[in-house]
Amino acid sequence: MRILSPAKINLHLRVGPPMDGFHPLLSWMCTVGLYDTMEVTATKEPGIRLQCDRPDVPVDETNLIVRAGQSLSRAHGAKVSLQKKIPIGGGLGGGSSNAAFALMGFNQLWNLNLPIDQLAAIGSQLGSDVPFFLHGPSSICAGRGERVTPIARPAAQYAVLFFPEFSMSTPAVYGRFDEMKLDSDVVIQHQPDWQAWSKLRATDLLKALINDLEAPAFSLCPQLGDLRLRLEQQLARTVRMSGSGSTLFTLTDQLGEAERIVTGSPIRAAICELAPARNDSASPSR
Repeated sequence: MRILSPAKINLHLRVGPPMDGFHPLLSWMCTVGLYDTMEVTATKEPGIRLQCDRPDVPVDETNLIVRAGQSLSRAHGAKVSLQKKIPIGGGLGGGSSNAAFALMGFNQLWNLNLPIDQLAAIGSQLGSDVPFFLHGPSSICAGRGERVTPIARPAAQYAVLFFPEFSMSTPAVYGRFDEMKLDSDVVIQHQPDWQAWSKLRATDLLKALINDLEAPAFSLCPQLGDLRLRLEQQLARTVRMSGSGSTLFTLTDQLGEAERIVTGSPIRAAICELAPARNDSASPSR
């Protein structure tokens, strides 16, 4: 079984004050056409044996793919070969995506026939972004991420992702967010007109988007804030941050426009389809 596991970007991310150790969120999330690849084979022996082409990726029980398999069944087994293309510590949800698509893959491989809502309930215990990936490709996520409402994909066709040569620590960014006292109940209670937003041209949508984690991330890493400013000035367009960073992005309506942005980028960049339709290439297939 070959599975493509997509990255995501947070188009819009509002963060509320911590409750029971978690920050409630309101986020418009979309998958993008950047994928990790999992090759999954059933084994007679129970348990998950994971291999990865990145030596810095753990392959023990701390990896969400292994935990996903254990959460579904301790009686079944699988061998998983993971090839990583989604940057680690980039705010693109690679680990959560791996977990979500592994859940769907194991569910099919082992003929468990669990409904998607049950997989999402299991996934919510693995990570806050996992339920989104089980629903995607364009959804509003609330609470701890477990409340997922699919919505229309944006009118913008492409996301251009900018990859700094450093990563960001999500706990550190949230810690600085709390230190800066940026939280507010109001921001997660206000629902924008998502339907109207989904119809906006890329330049207009970018101006409406907010990421409450940008300020603490740039406070922790001024280099990232300086890079965002440099990109905006050089490209003459709005640039936002995904999740807790470090990946930055902008949106375009046309492929030619995206190609010009990549050509003019001072750092490594990639063009990705925005909210690609889920098909056989991003689902378990034998």
